[in-house]
Amino acid sequence: MSAQSSHKNQGRSLYTPEQRARRDATIWTFVQGVLAPVQFIIFLVSVALVIRYLMTGEGYAAATASILLKTFALYTIMVTGAIWEKVVFGRYLFAQSFFWEDTVSFVVIAIHTFYLWALWSGALSPKAQMLVALAAYAIYVINAAQFVWKLRMARLEATPNQGVTA
Repeated sequence: MSAQSSHKNQGRSLYTPEQRARRDATIWTFVQGVLAPVQFIIFLVSVALVIRYLMTGEGYAAATASILLKTFALYTIMVTGAIWEKVVFGRYLFAQSFFWEDTVSFVVIAIHTFYLWALWSGALSPKAQMLVALAAYAIYVINAAQFVWKLRMARLEATPNQGVTA
């Protein structure tokens, strides 16, 4: 079954025509399109630095700095994404079309925020801090996949009857 027919079987489109027009007209769509790959690049570098630290015990400062940068990027994309959602769907978060993506995003934010608390309070060892960061990154990968899937669904909806398969 194609991704398009699978999505259509759900009985509703990702966007109404009005929402699609607002999505296409707002600068926040462009902002999200820039921030998402930037955040992903930061994530890749940070994963490498965290794993390096866990394997060698070296590079704690670099790994920590990368996690802080990733957390800042995450918060930035969440705030700008909430603004995008307000412009497109009329609500800051949990619009029907992105409910599960927003839900998982909050789990990712919660784990990143826990990391910040652990770092600043000294409540966890450096190794435990890095493991928390990796847990946050694992959920982030799931969340990123959710958004990539939605982007694919939006593209399939925009080009009906072209026979594109998943």
